[in-house]
This record gives sequence, C-alpha cells and structure tokens, in this order.
Amino acid sequence: MSQVIGQRELRNDNAEIMRRVEAGERFTVTRNGKPVADLVPHQAEQAAKRRTLADAQAAFRGLPPMDAERWRREREADDQVFGSDDPVDNVWSR
Repeated sequence: MSQVIGQRELRNDNAEIMRRVEAGERFTVTRNGKPVADLVPHQAEQAAKRRTLADAQAAFRGLPPMDAERWRREREADDQVFGSDDPVDNVWSR
C-alpha cells in the first residue's frame, strides 16, 4: 500500500523519501490534494527481461490438451444463440 505525501514534503525530504523507496516503500505524490505521481522502487530485472518465442512455447506446453471437436461443437451451439462471428455472414456485408 502506498503512503500519500504532498509535493512539498517530497521536495523538503527527498533524500529520506528516496532511501525509503529504495528500501521498498511506495508513495503517491499529491499536488493540491490530487494524486499526480506514484513513486515506486525500480525493477530493472523485470524491465530488462524480454519474452521470447521459446518462453511462449514453454507456457503453452504447460496447458492441458485441447479437444478440437468439443470446441467446434461449443462454437456451433454458441452461433445458434448469438449468431455467426464470420464477417462473410455478417448482415452489414450484404
């Protein structure tokens, strides 16, 4: 949870507040009582990590197998209730 501080407090106590942010605390900075910024610890490791195709493939491998016939039956049943998703069958294309 963030602690709310005013812009003036941030200006006057910036060194102490930055030490607290570095230690993991979070602050919401306000100006005239309205929130204008969030002061949070930097997360370089998460920001630098790029997702690769191999990461995505590994994530999908962990999912349960899909039953294509069941999916098709459910889609057809949904089309009976909601209408087709196919843009060719769309009433606006006529």
